[in-house]
Amino acid sequence: MAPFNIAYELLVTRLENFQLETNKPFNFTASPSQPQYFLYKFPEDVDSVIIKVVSDTVYPCSVVSVQDIVCPVYDLDHNVEFNGVYQSMTKKAAITVQRKDFPGEQFFVVFVIKPEDYACGGSVPSSIHGNVNRTWNLQRTKNLQVTIVPSIKKSVYIQAMFFSFLSFLSFYLGSLVVAFVHYIRVRKKASAERLSPENGSGIMTSSHPIAASTPEGSSYGAIDESSSSGGRQLSSPEHGLPAGSDTDSSVEEESDFDTMPEIESDKNVIRTKVFLYLSDLSRKDRRIVSKKYKIYFWNIITIAVFYALPVIQLVITYQTVVNVTGNQDICYYNFLCAHPLGVLSAFNNILSNVGHMLLGLLFLLIVLRRNILHRRAMEMKDVYTLDYGIPKHFGLFYAMGIALIMEGVLSACYHVCPNYSNFQFDTSFMYMIAGLCMLKLYQTRHPDINASAYSAYASFAVVICLAVLGVVFGKNDLWFWVIFSLIHVLASLALSTQIYYMGRFKMDLGIFRRAAMVLYTDCIQQCSRPMYMDRMVLLIVGNLVNWSFAIFGLVYRPRDFASYILGIFICNLLLYLAFYIIMKIRSSEKLLPIPLFCIVATAVVWAAALYFFFQTLSSWEETPAESREKNRSCILLGFFDDHDVWHFLSAAALFFSFLVLLTLDDDLDTVRRDKIPVF
Repeated sequence: MAPFNIAYELLVTRLENFQLETNKPFNFTASPSQPQYFLYKFPEDVDSVIIKVVSDTVYPCSVVSVQDIVCPVYDLDHNVEFNGVYQSMTKKAAITVQRKDFPGEQFFVVFVIKPEDYACGGSVPSSIHGNVNRTWNLQRTKNLQVTIVPSIKKSVYIQAMFFSFLSFLSFYLGSLVVAFVHYIRVRKKASAERLSPENGSGIMTSSHPIAASTPEGSSYGAIDESSSSGGRQLSSPEHGLPAGSDTDSSVEEESDFDTMPEIESDKNVIRTKVFLYLSDLSRKDRRIVSKKYKIYFWNIITIAVFYALPVIQLVITYQTVVNVTGNQDICYYNFLCAHPLGVLSAFNNILSNVGHMLLGLLFLLIVLRRNILHRRAMEMKDVYTLDYGIPKHFGLFYAMGIALIMEGVLSACYHVCPNYSNFQFDTSFMYMIAGLCMLKLYQTRHPDINASAYSAYASFAVVICLAVLGVVFGKNDLWFWVIFSLIHVLASLALSTQIYYMGRFKMDLGIFRRAAMVLYTDCIQQCSRPMYMDRMVLLIVGNLVNWSFAIFGLVYRPRDFASYILGIFICNLLLYLAFYIIMKIRSSEKLLPIPLFCIVATAVVWAAALYFFFQTLSSWEETPAESREKNRSCILLGFFDDHDVWHFLSAAALFFSFLVLLTLDDDLDTVRRDKIPVF
């Protein structure tokens, strides 16, 4: 790289420490003109080792390579990538090497110092700008320490797999115990009612079995009379229809409009009453509403299949490229705790996602059980006009269970080769889970006016598009943050308007003119008290939170845009859940032991999970070499790292969160709907 001829001396010396030994650190110095390489032979009882390299200085940028015993040894900057596996390095590097990959049971460890630091995140080479290179005469030596330690044995893999599955199968055991206790209590209550002389005389008595077996949920696929309006009686043939005979009429299932002629004339009056009760917002035919919520379930299955198949194909390709080229800078693993299995480079990061799949399946089974019990209870009763408790629609719960399973599948796919290009795989279904939870919470007391599946999933699609655009443009482009913040604020205002006016505020081009008129008449011309004070307080706090997020994004422009959007969703969900629980307590409603336990468990497990989430072990926002500076050793069973523990705990936290939504209103099953307030 020198601009003129250089005089040099050639000195040949014998290397005394050419062979590296297991568990013995070895210190040496390398430079661009003096690369180093050493020999390592596998001991008899070792099948896998980890090569750990550390340095006190970030620069100069270096490359660590593991090559088979062949000539020539590729130990120059322009050819070190031609053979074996390699990583760029600043202060840390770690490569796991398996005996099966080297027939001679030995290999070379090669260290090359690059003449430029650009590959490790340093300044752009001056040659790119057409300037004279001034790095040729700088002192570019680097002190390195290499230690080769045995990796884990096969027994640790087996222990880790047993731990992963048994930990979450214990949730199945706990659910069976709760179901058995519930069964015993219901049998005892039924026996007491049969022996009671007053049995069979009133609606309240006949409704108790339904109350006992169907806490807050819904009857996806079931004939549920409980969401029929008080006083409307379904005919006996309709009640006797099996669940499978609900044919999906395109007119019925897609309708976003009231189908009862008498409601067309008075729904605007009903929904603008100062004090609304559940009976006011559960007047539609329950079969049509149930079909509407079933679409959530079928649509998310379709989305999951079409989304997951290309993702799986892509990450298989990524892993194949890593294995064929040996370039370990493609994927951002925690290399100090990346345990390979077969073709997979970091099996532990994939295994730790089994919790989402197992607990998602368990949640589906719990919802299915409630659905079956509810259907059975309805079939046993002769009273068709039961008007008690929250209307039972299970479609959204089923969709939440599928979303939890898919989050596990796609997170596992992302961790096959985590990098800048596929991060959205890990977050897409997180957005959907947060959105579905908010929709379910709103649907609980607004069953007739909740969003349709089509509009909800279209909104999620827009969010995912914004997330991808944010990852691409959000780092440096101010114009993107201005547009996104504007969209965020306008969307918050529009949604607030819809919630405050119960869907009766038209969303068209005239919305701004009407909103200005309402503000002028209600706030400026005569400053009157809001008609729905509780709702107004929630919406004011919610808008302040969202505007704060928008301002924060505009000012600081966080680099991790996907996590920024996820934070917006989670904060809104927590805010709404807190509001719902506070209003429930204000309305003198009770929190039964199971939902109370789930709320406490959710808070505790989420707190622990977030602690591990913020233990950053790698970052695809930086260069691979800079990311490896954050790598840490395993912390659980010698197999799992902090991020794996986050996977375990977040799966449990999501499961408990779902149970909160499922059981929160169990106490209302014996309360008439015209006594249940809407908030």
